Amino acid sequence: MKAIKDNKVYTVDAATKGEYLAMGYDIYDDNNNLKERSPSSTVSRRDYDELLAKYNALAAEKTVEQTEAKKKGKSGGEPDVSGTK
Repeated sequence: MKAIKDNKVYTVDAATKGEYLAMGYDIYDDNNNLKERSPSSTVSRRDYDELLAKYNALAAEKTVEQTEAKKKGKSGGEPDVSGTK
């Protein structure tokens, strides 16, 4: 495993992983896949704004789909409990 923060990279094992997380390092596996983010890590404002825009677009799309489903008489996957089919 690797502990990475800024331009510093350290090879760590399971015993020292917690110490590096506490110091603000993110933990990556040997294939450079993120395993665990530091609890003190932050997200840049640009990344936050991009994710917020994507979230808002998906939420709006879901609202439109739900509205269209209600117009067609479908309840969006809810079970029929009226006793008739």
